[in-house]
Amino acid sequence: MKTIRFLTFCLAILLLAPLAAREVVPLSKTRFRIFYDNGSERVVDLRGREFVVVSVREPGSDGRFYAVDRDGVVWWTGAITSGADDYKTPSGIYPVLYKKRHHMSTKYPDPSGVNNMDFSIFFTHQGHALHKGSVNWMSHGCIHIDPRDIRTLYRWAKPGTTRVVITRHSYMPFARPDLLKFHLK
Repeated sequence: MKTIRFLTFCLAILLLAPLAAREVVPLSKTRFRIFYDNGSERVVDLRGREFVVVSVREPGSDGRFYAVDRDGVVWWTGAITSGADDYKTPSGIYPVLYKKRHHMSTKYPDPSGVNNMDFSIFFTHQGHALHKGSVNWMSHGCIHIDPRDIRTLYRWAKPGTTRVVITRHSYMPFARPDLLKFHLK
């Protein structure tokens, strides 16, 4: 029984393998062109899936996250900070691997002993996560999300099904119509 569970776990990891990329370009609200280091590219359509687009905080990007539901509606957005120059957040499309409500970074622990990565939503095996943090300073590669937004995102994101899209391009042109609808209500 343990062997079957282990093999099922290994198969799930292979099926949920991240699409690490050199660049991810939004083409529409649900379609993204992925460019790989080897020169190849492909288009991925996330229609019918829940996902979070993170437009990292760099020139030409939004410095925001966008939660998109299965119907393709952008229902939540907020400010973020991402990796500083020496700690760039990797571009790509990743599955949410797991979540951890209370967490202290093992690589960059807070000297005060206070958890510095609460509400973590991990999306790479290297430890990159969306987590509670200040949107006033850059990270060591994770995505800092304002404490007012991370609780909602944490409850909504589901390991294995929700995807995290990291792009260095603006997503606002695709999100704006939905955000205006919610703002006007």
